[in-house]
Amino acid sequence: MLRIYQNSYRRTAKKAVVYSTKVACCNHSTLCNITSHPRRPPHDQHSSGSGNGRQRQHEEFLLAGNPARGWSIPPPSRGYGMLVVRILRGALKLRYLVLGGAIGGGVSLSKKYEDWKDGLPDMNWLKDAMPQGERWSQFSKNLLEVGAVVKNAIDIAKEDLTSKTTVAALGITTDESRKKFEKMQNQVETLQTEIMNVQIKYQKELEKMEKENRDLRTQYILLKTNKKSSAKKIKKSLIDMYSEVLDELSGYDTGYTMADHLPRVVVVGDQSSGKTSVLESIAKARIFPRGSGEMMTRAPVKVTLAEGPYHVAQFRDSEREYDLTKESDLADLRREVEFRMRASVRGGKTVSNEVISMTVKGPGLQRMVLVDLPGIISTMTVDMASDTKDSIHQMTKHYMSNPNAIILCIQDGSVDAERSNVTDLVMQCDPLGRRTIFVLTKVDLAEELADPERIRKILSGKLFPMKALGYYAVVTGRGRKDDSIEAIRQYEEDFFKNSKLFHRRGVIMPHQVTSRNLSMAVSDRFWKMVRETIEQQADAFKATRFNLETEWKNNFPRLRESGRDELFDKAKGEILDEVVTLSQISAKKWDDTLTTKLWEKLSNYVFENVYLPAAQSDSFNTMVDIKLRQWAEQALPAKSVEAGWEALQQEFISLMDHSKKSQDHDGIFDQLKSAVVDEAIRRHSWEDKAIDMLRVIQLNTLEDRFVHDKAEWDQAVKFLETSVTAKLTQTEETLSQMFGPGQMKRLTHWQYLTQDQQKRRSVKNELDKILKNDSKHLPTLSYDELTTVRKNVQRENVDVDTDYIRQTWFPVYRKHFLHQALQRAKDCRKAYYLYTQQGAECEIACSDVVLFWRIQQVIKITGNALRQQVINREARRLDKEIKAVLDEFSEDDDKKAHLLTGKRVLLAEELIKVRQIQEKLEEFINSLNQEK
Repeated sequence: MLRIYQNSYRRTAKKAVVYSTKVACCNHSTLCNITSHPRRPPHDQHSSGSGNGRQRQHEEFLLAGNPARGWSIPPPSRGYGMLVVRILRGALKLRYLVLGGAIGGGVSLSKKYEDWKDGLPDMNWLKDAMPQGERWSQFSKNLLEVGAVVKNAIDIAKEDLTSKTTVAALGITTDESRKKFEKMQNQVETLQTEIMNVQIKYQKELEKMEKENRDLRTQYILLKTNKKSSAKKIKKSLIDMYSEVLDELSGYDTGYTMADHLPRVVVVGDQSSGKTSVLESIAKARIFPRGSGEMMTRAPVKVTLAEGPYHVAQFRDSEREYDLTKESDLADLRREVEFRMRASVRGGKTVSNEVISMTVKGPGLQRMVLVDLPGIISTMTVDMASDTKDSIHQMTKHYMSNPNAIILCIQDGSVDAERSNVTDLVMQCDPLGRRTIFVLTKVDLAEELADPERIRKILSGKLFPMKALGYYAVVTGRGRKDDSIEAIRQYEEDFFKNSKLFHRRGVIMPHQVTSRNLSMAVSDRFWKMVRETIEQQADAFKATRFNLETEWKNNFPRLRESGRDELFDKAKGEILDEVVTLSQISAKKWDDTLTTKLWEKLSNYVFENVYLPAAQSDSFNTMVDIKLRQWAEQALPAKSVEAGWEALQQEFISLMDHSKKSQDHDGIFDQLKSAVVDEAIRRHSWEDKAIDMLRVIQLNTLEDRFVHDKAEWDQAVKFLETSVTAKLTQTEETLSQMFGPGQMKRLTHWQYLTQDQQKRRSVKNELDKILKNDSKHLPTLSYDELTTVRKNVQRENVDVDTDYIRQTWFPVYRKHFLHQALQRAKDCRKAYYLYTQQGAECEIACSDVVLFWRIQQVIKITGNALRQQVINREARRLDKEIKAVLDEFSEDDDKKAHLLTGKRVLLAEELIKVRQIQEKLEEFINSLNQEK
């Protein structure tokens, strides 16, 4: 077996030698020829000898070479090497090609991505519209809490419904669960308010962007076509002009205090009677949200119908147009209506008096103004406010009491007529029925459920005691939320064509059925009422305007009628002027203010945590270094920034107060200015990096322990004397409260000592003896001294404990120490040169002066740094905060009404509103007369 392996190995080696030789021949032609024709005898070329022998001679010849020709055959290893080199070279070429292609493709892809990214619209405005940072985290947390609260409320409700027997058996009352549920409900309402505020802000930003987009598009078209915009006024339709008058009135009289007798169509009915569906059928679009039995109409909705080429809807205070032929726009419109209704309800109320105004235009629409009111209810649910029922009744009566209003009374045909609440209210407001139109809804259901004779009586006006101009029957749907208006109208027409009640027996005239006929009848009656009463209403407003103008001239003869918006703009300009004045304050004044504020913030710490503890230790300077370094690394920078912010606030308020003393000052702005300044100051915060910068500066300053010249020494001595004197004054006030008035004051002011003050005086006399005997006494009393004092005062029948003695000792010793500090300061006034020669080993103890010199230098350097930050950064940042507050206040009418008030403002606002209404009425009357 071993021999077989050896022979196999030899054959493999020989084949490798021959193969390598052939490879070498491919690159060397000479070698190839020699290899193919080796030198040997001629007869050997055709010899039929053994092949193994010839092969062996050939191999030996290749290995040995031919020295006579001057060359040799390379060894097999060289052939292997060249083969490997060629293979490696091909592999490297392939790798470079792949790598180069990958790099080139990556660069091209990156460039295309950057081009695509640059083409995207700028969405940075969303950062301002949506909450960021901590506000977004809080907002997300609140949303999660809403879910948890709602879930808990549902669980509580279920437990309350399903476990009454268990609760009664256990003797547990439901008051606790009710309180818990009310608390959770309040939390839900609070969170809903926050969500609405965010949505309002987002909606305003969205509308602002849409308006800017339209303006830019218009400008682009004008520039492209080289056409100049003309000032030609677009002619408004009569119904639009009339709707604007009603909008002005709704904003003028939200509290029902003005006798507004302008005509409009008031849609009233019981809850879920189908009044909203009737209005939608007249408007030919499903524009209102729907609920499952819950109250959806929570505020009056004024809908102005007008004819136009496109079926669109638009809110009065919005630029967006909703395409009513698109389901997506319809969904957005219904969502916006629901949102506005919920946003109008405030203060725990269920319904609101605020009018939601919208316009619907489309082909074939009858021109009129309708007001959809909340449905009349007979029973309130637990989630309604206690005054909901009365509020709805009051609101409905107010709109129907207008002698020129057309009452569209909606009655549900599928329920018993005796259950109706609205008919009694209508009969009270219009007993003769001269402006009432009765509408019976859900007639398709009534035909199946009610007695046909009863329905005939209703439509002929013989069942209800109320009277009406006309009676109509309509079908407003099949109970499906997804049905379109076209499908509902087709169903209505088919029903009346095939109905046994209305078709075969001829109960009513054909013009009394379908929403189409109802719409035309209401529109005709509306315009007839408008033409009959508009002149009279215009004269009433003209008289009101004259009375208000006379009152203004009598009270404010030298002032112009300025409304809140104009006054706010004027106040805004004055506030921003004061901000500009802030940057003009001199550097010296800033230094003085900052120095004063810094020492107010730092003085207590210097005395209590640095000066007094160091004076009690054996090594004053070492203790001072340790305390100062700890202070500079921890609390000093933050305290300095706090002092700088208070100085900035003080100077700004000082400028505002100074402006009040000028002759041109108008006190009507004071409340607004104070509110803006307070809000801006509350929001403003110093830059965080300022603390780190101050820390470095203060640490470097405190490292200097050598007073440089005589002037600085004198300033430090003066600073020490002033600070110690101020502290001594405070201490004497404390002692005066503790020990009572002196002998002279008691005699002149008839004052007496309390029992506690008498005890304090007895203890103080003993403590004064200790300090008199040892002027360098330590800050604490020993046990023997405490015992001696207590026994001495006992001889005077005064019984005190050791804690009482210590409380009395602290202010007494502080006064003693401060007097000594003042004496050392006086001794060090002329010791500067002695200090420079002897240093810390000076005969006169002036370490106090050096300490206060270091404090003084820190205050000086810190004040300089804070002044530069105020001038370069903080004043501008405060200016931005004030502008932001002013912008927010300008959009909040309630805020402006609260801050700009008084007889002058209220009278001017009323006069401006009445003038606008009267002018719009005159414009409408002129157009109406031209149409005739």
